[in-house]
Amino acid sequence: MALEHAILVSLLERPGSGYELARRFERSIGRFWTATHQQIYRVLKRMEVDGWVVAEEIGQDRRPDKRSFSVADSGRRALVEWLRAPVQPEAVRHELAVKIRGAAFTDEAGRAALISEVERYRADHETLLYTYVNGEKRDFLDRESEDVGQRLQHVVLRGGIAYERMLLDWLDDVLATLRAL
Repeated sequence: MALEHAILVSLLERPGSGYELARRFERSIGRFWTATHQQIYRVLKRMEVDGWVVAEEIGQDRRPDKRSFSVADSGRRALVEWLRAPVQPEAVRHELAVKIRGAAFTDEAGRAALISEVERYRADHETLLYTYVNGEKRDFLDRESEDVGQRLQHVVLRGGIAYERMLLDWLDDVLATLRAL
């Protein structure tokens, strides 16, 4: 997937400025597709040149004007074409998994350091799971009244919740294994 597609999806959900897009990436999309503010602005500029998005200048009192982006017809067509293309399984690059395998080649102090790192990593993911679950409670109270977009956002969030729970289970297994060595 290219960053362009994630931006198109976000702008179709709600038009916005580059800053607003960057904030959305930090809060939600970024857990599935990360991008820096600079990358978002650079890609938005390219998408505007390519005619995928259009910008509207919006005046602001006592602040510089902002540019709000929305998806042009050609951008919607590009997204639909991408949506129809087959998806290949992603190659997984998991640095922690390599470190865990490498623990066979270190001493007790090295394994103790790795246990501390796995505990820290686990705590981060436990916090993320808590954030996801609370977001689900906050944003998806009434499943009966969800529109199509909300239902699809919700199913992606449920996937994130399931992934975090699976990861926490695996990390518990890793910790038990490392501690038993």
